[in-house]
Amino acid sequence: MQDKIKRTLTDFISSLQAARIYSTEHPKFTDIIDKLYADLQDIFRERKELIIGIVKGELAFEHFIFFDLSKKLKPLILYLQERGVERIVFYNTLQKEELVKFLTILTTPQESEHRDFGGYFSLLGIKNIQAGKIKTPTPELKEKVKKLRDYLVEYESSLEKVNQYLQKVIDQEELDYLELRYEVLNFLENMIGIYQEFLDLTTFRRKDLITFVHHLNVTILSMHISSKIGYYRDDMLDIGIAALFHDIGKLYISRKIIQKTDKLNEEELSLMKHHTLIGAEILFKYIDTLGTLPVVVAFEHHLRYDLKGYPKLAFPQRPHPTSLLVSICDIYDALSQIRSYKKSYPPLKIYNAMQRQKGKAFDPELLDRFFQIMGVWPVKSIVSLSDGSIAVVREQNDNDIFNPKVEILSPKKKRGLVDLKRKRLEIAEYLDPFGEGKEYLRMISPEHQATPA
Repeated sequence: MQDKIKRTLTDFISSLQAARIYSTEHPKFTDIIDKLYADLQDIFRERKELIIGIVKGELAFEHFIFFDLSKKLKPLILYLQERGVERIVFYNTLQKEELVKFLTILTTPQESEHRDFGGYFSLLGIKNIQAGKIKTPTPELKEKVKKLRDYLVEYESSLEKVNQYLQKVIDQEELDYLELRYEVLNFLENMIGIYQEFLDLTTFRRKDLITFVHHLNVTILSMHISSKIGYYRDDMLDIGIAALFHDIGKLYISRKIIQKTDKLNEEELSLMKHHTLIGAEILFKYIDTLGTLPVVVAFEHHLRYDLKGYPKLAFPQRPHPTSLLVSICDIYDALSQIRSYKKSYPPLKIYNAMQRQKGKAFDPELLDRFFQIMGVWPVKSIVSLSDGSIAVVREQNDNDIFNPKVEILSPKKKRGLVDLKRKRLEIAEYLDPFGEGKEYLRMISPEHQATPA
């Protein structure tokens, strides 16, 4: 449903733009209004009304906030707010003529912000659209918008800084170590324990910073895991900095090669296998600033636990524990994220793929501890259960990584918190949040959380 709502919102804004640029009789406006009306009719097959709100400058449908769309359409959102329109209701008996009249009113220069829209629409024969000021949002909705916006701002700010630090090292420029350590400390204080929220926010990532999303995620995940394992704060900061620069050699070689959508040829593969050496050489120049750990991790993160990776060593020795940790986080995040060359892996497939490399690519004890912390099914995973119910993972069971505590979302009569370890239920399937699980996203926010069943 969210995809349909998003498409309808986009076409509504396009219709508003067309009405402002052309007349409502213009063929271009007619084409767009036909598309918008068809979108609404598609939605009305499933519901009797569509309510769109503007909450603190963000487009919202029920409890789903369209941050990415709001950002693109900010000038038009302000245009609506200036006219006193913060809430629009379309009813399923809507006629196309009403839609045209509505857009005409919105785009006619007048003091709309002082108008009683309800009475005015009625006089014009518009009975199936309501518009005006939004009722005071609930404290829960206000808090959710603020929380998500804060996460988004923090994430984008972190991406910008990651970009700056990596670019400085690639360009061999001087680094301010105290500033870098302070920023990583901010990551530590603000992000530890909310790694999943950052996975959610990758859907809002800017295309010009997409290369750095993975570096930031690996940094946050490495610190998250090290905090759960019991590392001291200073050690966690060192691990975070090493994780941040672990793939600097790959960035240095060629962004074109990294972003290729087809397979790398032999020459490109050979060049990429040298990125660990190049990364270590680059970071060695910063050893007085960053210390030795980033050099070691950049050199070793593809070495593997069994030493069968690269680069080949004349005198093999087991990789540093931080290299082994970053390697696990690196692969886990790569498999978790949607890439240009493959679809995302569901959680069970990620777990099975990594388990096949236990004792080979990965330290067995460290891999076990990693999944004990993350679980097979990460918090906020939307899943179907063996009885056909739809649920969201709320909490891990440390001693049973396959059976977390979940909240049943559907059907309504079964809603509530369930500990799968204690019930005769199991997870049958993962629902992709970008696909079949998307319609349940609005139901997993904190204000929807249920009491134990």
